[in-house]
Order: sequence, then C-alpha cells, then structure tokens
Amino acid sequence: MADSTAIEPGFHAIHANHLEDLRRAVVYICRQNPMPPLQSETFLVQSNGIAQWLKLALAEKRTEDGVEGGLGIAAGMDFLFPARFIWQAYRAVLPDGEVPEQSPFDKRRLVWRLYRLLPELVGQDEAFTPLARFLDGRDTDLRNFQLAEKVADLFDQYQVFRADWLAAWEQGKDVVITARGEEKALDAETRWQPLLWRKLVADTGSEAHTSRSQIHTRFMEQGQRISEPANPARLPRRIVVFGVSSLPRQALEALYVLSRFSQVVLCVHNPCQFYWADIISDRELLKAERKRGAAHPVLSQIDDPDQLHQHANPLLAAWGKQGRDYIRLLDEFDNPDDYRASFQTPGQKIDIFTDHGDVDNPCLLHQLQNDIHNLTPLQEIRQQQRTVDLTRDHSVVFHDAHGPQREVEILHDQLLAAFNADPTLRPRDVIVMVPDINVYAPHIQAVFGRYSPGRKRHIPFTISDQGQRHHEPVLIALETLMSLPRSRFGVSEIISLLEVAGIRDRFDISEDDIPLARRWVEGANIRWGLHGKHRESLDLPAELDRNTWQSGLRSMLLGYGMGDDEPWGGVEPYGEIGGLQASLAGRLGEFVHQLETLWQALQATRTPGEWEALFSAMLEQFFHKVEGQDLLLLNRFRRQLEQWLEDALAAGLDDQPLPLNIVKDVLLQGLDEGGLNQRFLAGKVNFATLMPMRAIPFRKVCLLGMNDGDYPRSRPPVDFDLMAQDYRPGDRSRREDDRYLFLEALLSAREQLYISWVGRSIRDDSERPPSVLIGQLQDHLNSLWTVAGQPDGSVT
Repeated sequence: MADSTAIEPGFHAIHANHLEDLRRAVVYICRQNPMPPLQSETFLVQSNGIAQWLKLALAEKRTEDGVEGGLGIAAGMDFLFPARFIWQAYRAVLPDGEVPEQSPFDKRRLVWRLYRLLPELVGQDEAFTPLARFLDGRDTDLRNFQLAEKVADLFDQYQVFRADWLAAWEQGKDVVITARGEEKALDAETRWQPLLWRKLVADTGSEAHTSRSQIHTRFMEQGQRISEPANPARLPRRIVVFGVSSLPRQALEALYVLSRFSQVVLCVHNPCQFYWADIISDRELLKAERKRGAAHPVLSQIDDPDQLHQHANPLLAAWGKQGRDYIRLLDEFDNPDDYRASFQTPGQKIDIFTDHGDVDNPCLLHQLQNDIHNLTPLQEIRQQQRTVDLTRDHSVVFHDAHGPQREVEILHDQLLAAFNADPTLRPRDVIVMVPDINVYAPHIQAVFGRYSPGRKRHIPFTISDQGQRHHEPVLIALETLMSLPRSRFGVSEIISLLEVAGIRDRFDISEDDIPLARRWVEGANIRWGLHGKHRESLDLPAELDRNTWQSGLRSMLLGYGMGDDEPWGGVEPYGEIGGLQASLAGRLGEFVHQLETLWQALQATRTPGEWEALFSAMLEQFFHKVEGQDLLLLNRFRRQLEQWLEDALAAGLDDQPLPLNIVKDVLLQGLDEGGLNQRFLAGKVNFATLMPMRAIPFRKVCLLGMNDGDYPRSRPPVDFDLMAQDYRPGDRSRREDDRYLFLEALLSAREQLYISWVGRSIRDDSERPPSVLIGQLQDHLNSLWTVAGQPDGSVT
C-alpha cells in the first residue's frame, strides 16, 4: 500500500554493483512511498543519459499485482545537477536575503570582474609580477580575458574543494592548508592569489559574504542548529542522488545537513561487495572510522597495507581511485545501522550485490567483472588456471585499425554480423563511446549514414553530445554573421547563408532562386571581397575592385538596364539579367548591402549594452519567420545574450568597451554547453562521448579511439593551480575520471566489451600502441588466462 507519510527525514545510502538493481530500488521507493499530490520528486543526476534511463523505468506500466513495474507515468519530477540543487538548498535553509539568486563569485560573473580588475592590479603590487609577464605583449585584451578565465575557473574550484584556504586568505594569511591540516606559506610566484582574492572580496562590496565557500560555512553552522529551514516549502521532501560517480566533500556535507529536514537517498554504484579502499594509495587521508562493506576473508589478514595492491585485483587498484574516494568520503556521513531495518527497499536490503552472468559457466567478460565484484586475490585466480575458448567466447573483443574511418567501418561490419547472428539483439542494446564525439561524427555519418532506411545494411543510429555550434546550419550562419570583420566574403560562404530558411525569407529569396543566383554571381565574375575598401582592410592594395561583390552587382544592374552592350563608366554589363526573374538581382543586392552595414558596425569596440543592442538588431535584420528547431536555437542565443549582459553589468563593465572576438566567442561557446535536455536512448545505436556515469547497462558496449595519448584524456593543470600540489580525497582529476569511466564501461557491458584503436599508421603501417588502460587490460588477461588447447598462445 502506497504511503506518502512514510517519507521520514534521514541520510540513506544504497550500494549495488548493478545499476539495474539501484534503479529497481528507486522505482520501489517511489512506488511504495509516493510524494503527496502537487509535490515533485527531486533527482540529482550527472548526465542526461542517466536521467532518461531512470525516467523510462519510472514510466513503465505497473503489473496487475502492483509489485513490479514503474509508476505508469514519469511526471512531476525534477532532474537537476547537484551543484545547482545545492545552491537552491542554501536559499531554502538560510534566511531570505542571505543567499542571492546568483552569486557575484559564480564563475560566469567572476570572469568579467577579473577582466576589469586585472589590468588595474598588475602595476600596484610586486606580487602581481607573474601576471604582468603574461599580460605583456600583443592582443592585451585577449590575453587579459584568457587569464581571467583561467583564474576564475581556479577560484571556482577553490570555493568547492578548498573553502578553508579562502577563509584563511580573507583573514589576511598568505598560506595554504594541507590535507593533514598544516599551514604552508606561499612563495613569491603564487602569493598573488590570496591578494587577488582579497581584492575581489573588497570589490563586491555589500555582497562580499556571498561566495559559495562562505555561504556553505554558514549553512553548515545554522543547518545543524535550527529545527526547521527558513523556507521549508522550497525543500523537497525526498532527494534521490542517482547515477553520480563522485561528489565533492562540500556537496556531501550539504546533503547530510539537508537530511535533517528531507529524506536523502544516495544510490551508490559500488563495483565491489567487500571493503576495498585500502588497495589504493593515499588511504591514510581517508579518516572515517566506519567502513561500509564486509572485510575480505583473505586480504583482511594482510598486516602491511602497502602490500595489499600486490595481492588484490590490479584493475580495480589501477582504475578505481575516484570511486574509492567517493565511497570512503560517504563513510564519514553514512551510518547504515541507523536505517538498515527500517528503510523500505526491495528485499529490505541496502547492500544489493549479485554476480555477473552465469556463475557456473561464466564467459571471459563476466569472469573479469566477478573478480572485481568479489575482490578475488591474484593468487586464487592463478590457482584456478583459467582457460578461454576464443572460437566460442567473444565477450571481450579487441580491434586495431589504420584510422578512425576504418575503425567505424569495422564496427559497422561487426554489428551487422551480430544483428544477423542474434535476432533478439536490437540497435538500442548497443552503445558506442569515444573520447571526443566531434572527431568521430563525420566518420560515423559517412559509414552509418551511407545506407538509407529499408536497405539490408542500414543500422539506425543517433549521435549524442555533438557541439551544436558547428553542426546546426542556423548557428553556423549566426557565427558567420558575427565573424564578418575577419571574413573574405567568399562566394560560397555568402551564398551558403541563403541556404538557411530564416535568412532567405527575410530577403524574399526562395530556395529555387539559389541555383540562379549562383549562376549570376559566377557569370558576373564575383569571387571574393565586398569592395576595394574591404580588401584594403585585409592589407591589400585599395584599388583592387575587380571580382568583388560591389563590382559584380553593378555589372548585373547595368546589364538589366542596357543588356549586352559596351562597357559604361568602366563597368562591363552582365546581360543575363532580365524578365520576371530580374528582381532577384535587387534582392541579392539588398542582402549584400545589409551584410556590408553589419560588417561596418562590427568593426568598433562597444560596451556590453551596445553589443547586446547590435546583436538583437542583427537577429531582427537577418532572420524572419523562423520556426521549429531553428527558433529554439535562436531563442537560446537570445537568452545567452541576456544572461551575458546581466553578468557583465553585475561585474561593473557598464562603460568598458569590449572587442568583438572576446564577446563573440563567449556567446557562441555558451550554445555548446550541455544540459539535461539532450536526446539520448532514442531506440537506435547510441554514439556518445565517454562522460561521467555514462555507464548505463547495455548488452554491447563499444569503445572506439582508445589510442595512446587520446585516452585517458590529458588536461594538465595550469602552472599556478595550488590544488595540483596538495591532493585531497574527492579532488577532480581528468585522468582519474577517465580511468574510472573505463572501469564503469567494463562493468556495464552485459554480453560484450568491444575495444578498438588506431593500431597502425595509415602512412607506413608502423605499429602504434593503444591506451595505457588497454595495455593494462591485455597484460592482465594474458598473465592469468590461457587459450584452450594452446598453452603458449596469447589471449589477446
């Protein structure tokens, strides 16, 4: 019987090694204890894929006995990113007025405040000499903006991961505090950071207390003291954290305080049923006394923790650091004995661990997964003398190719063979992940898009995570218009603008007119350049007027008036213009005239308010009767423009002129930022970027582009990142993220893990190594398994 009164506040964590079991637990909780009418369920997720996968389960039809199935409909549900929700929670718990809707210390606003302050500060104190060295040179505005971006990103991370540093800096101390609590003085090269932070705090004036670190400190103090939040209606009764592979300590602290007022349920994807934190380095920094997970009967007997990694699963030890940190940080807040007996979950379990595949006759993939699940010691695996029959067991597959195009062709052939061999396998059972989808998208379109629906070799596919900025025609046109000062006004570039329906309609040019316009443009010898003045701006002689748009349009209009006649006034008439179609030349001339007007307007630097007015006018001038997806994208650009203006004005840039190249890049980059509304799980073969918690279970998980140097992806920290010298559990690292992503991908494959990389040079056929992670996996397989009937043969 469903009961909404049973939603009691508390901090609950459910651990499982199968994401399906976690999903089943969430559906069970929502079904048994639904939210009261007109109140929404709140889910904190890390990616749109996880959000949609969970929605599909919640929307499933309930069985007649009411025991299995979902809710029948997935409505009244809020899916949010953790950081955004926690800011809303600060506003709900703390009194009105203490937490602004947007903080001046948000990264978006911090960039522009730093852009204004940095040039003023570099000459004021010797401590800023390192910054002055960077700003000294050409393109000062661009250098200033790039530096502001880097520093804003760093300070944004400090607010989440190093709030204690910022508190010390605000007290006038030029120190950093290590993970072990020791204060270390900063050297002359980095002493500018505390000085700059104090200048920022002073510059915000009355809002100086609204940095995330300060608000979090007040939230923790008051949240543990008060009996109810200042605005209880703003807090949901239940908060479910699902599909999040890592959270910073600050977020866990906030959720722990919220558990006094709401029911907090964390669904933790834990690869191993035993306590496994000690097999990885930096274990001494994790100080929680409670340890979730049973002690391993063999490994727990080893006295020296530094020897553990030699006996434990090497793949979990090498790739699991990020997950280990998260699970051990949770131990500081989670006390399972408080709710183990009372919290309603399927089978009344909060640790839901099951074996992978058929335990009696496991394939190679399931053996790998179960070794991690059971933390099987290396000695035990060696004693089992495992063999694999490669003629029948295709659960782990390696392919090397001569390039990305060939990788995708091999994948297409392999998938066709798989669909042919197994009638139950459907396109939606396959996910293909790559380090960067924008690199592989053209190859995927060329290979998978080659066959139209209905043909035997057609495989339905969809590409997620693509940057829309270089993909959607209306956004490409928008970027072209905003980049006119650097444009050569080439014929193909300008005519391609007319292929966007909204621009054509504005100038009353139909799609059928475009081939005729191309023919006239070519006949009038138009090649590039607006006119001589435009070419002069590109450092060419001013008198070069021939083959420009101006000279060509004059030829067209003169040809309309005179026909094929002698040159007049130095202009050769183009006699093809005539009849009912002649008006097209006038409309084309008006289009080019508007482009010239915009080209001139974009030359000067402008204040944020002037840029906003110019770009709004540009949208009105060039786009008309836009509908469907194009309208959504242009409205998104308008919102981006409004948000940018708000941020710039809040940072005090009301009267500061800004160059076009900076403003344009900021506005267009904002269009590429992903949200939770992107389409995923569309019933086709999914192509996507390897992203955190993209490890939704699929029958076939295919990883392409696993090249040495490309994966794990490398993003070295900036030279002045003080966090890089002081590791703390929970810190984000791109390389550690990618290692854990690879582990999640391996564990999420239900029938086959398919791995491919460029293993041969396309030029000279020389061998190229795969990613170090693939090397580790192959070494692991070759050292512990032998090929059936070939004791000396290599498994890989």
